[in-house]
Amino acid sequence: MPEFVTPPPLERGDRVAVLAPSSGGAREAPHVFELGLERLRERFDLEPVIYPTARQGNAFLADNPRARAADVHAAFRDPEIDGIVATIGGSDQLRILKHLDPDVLRANPTRFYGMSDNTALQLLLWNAGVVSYNGAQLMNELAVPGELPAYTERYCRRAFFEDDLGRLEPSPEWTDEPSTWWTDPSEMDSSPAYEPNPGRRWAGGSEPVEGRTWGGCRAIVEWFLATDRFVPSPANLEGAILCLETAESIPEPETVGGTLLCFGERGLLERFDGVVVGRPPTRSFLAEPPREQRERYRDRLYDEIVEQVRRYNPEAPVLLGLDWGHTTPIAPLPIGGRLELDPRSETVRCR
Repeated sequence: MPEFVTPPPLERGDRVAVLAPSSGGAREAPHVFELGLERLRERFDLEPVIYPTARQGNAFLADNPRARAADVHAAFRDPEIDGIVATIGGSDQLRILKHLDPDVLRANPTRFYGMSDNTALQLLLWNAGVVSYNGAQLMNELAVPGELPAYTERYCRRAFFEDDLGRLEPSPEWTDEPSTWWTDPSEMDSSPAYEPNPGRRWAGGSEPVEGRTWGGCRAIVEWFLATDRFVPSPANLEGAILCLETAESIPEPETVGGTLLCFGERGLLERFDGVVVGRPPTRSFLAEPPREQRERYRDRLYDEIVEQVRRYNPEAPVLLGLDWGHTTPIAPLPIGGRLELDPRSETVRCR
């Protein structure tokens, strides 16, 4: 495992780069983009610096992976940039990694915030020994419609300005309701409908564990396995904590189980000391099942994950339903940071 460095925390008034290392979003939904910038300024007292890719459309970004990589290099190298915030995720960030120099990232450790497809860059940073933050993404986490949830603000504030996130408490409520405000700016002031948090679920081993986190969005992690270019050696994952969350594509539980099956057959799943799973979205713009069906989906997904972990690593504690990932609200997870799981007290702590 590489020797890790956690980039220094931000200070109020610091300049943060805003860029698009994955897909766009700002050109298609400028009102969402502008709200994200406003919240960086007004809620967190940070000064966003707009990099060239941030306002580009999806077609340009898809055709120019080198331009996306160039913005990443420029932001890390700039001594006046103290943090980097991705605009949105996507589906092809894997294409920019060959244009990035891990030595440049390691030599200029800067706090990077993003999620979903930005998992790819974060796992490259992991290989370079640089801690990054899976969360606090501009357009879908900081620029949620209506009020910014107090839970999201509290933990993003810690991820921005503190050395660690401390104990992660459950949010009292959550939502995965699809918002129409991306295409209808008149919906900007309308908060989604929240529902009570069903709570976390613990399974697997009962002993407390601590380790460095590795992972992120499940689909991106699976693509890393498929390309076999950036996956750490099994020895480097020894004692780590595997973190996975699923996207709004609502993958079948068997599909997610297949990802863990591949981890197991590759000799990786047994290396982790624990597993953390973000609360999964259960609906999207494409499907709006009734609540009972959504709850069954979540239970089936959790059961599939627990079964696969039990098969290959029965002593590892499994935490399911963390407020992290593609639902709202969220707490950013430090990828490469240290996580403590205590099944006895049912607590989780980041440091």
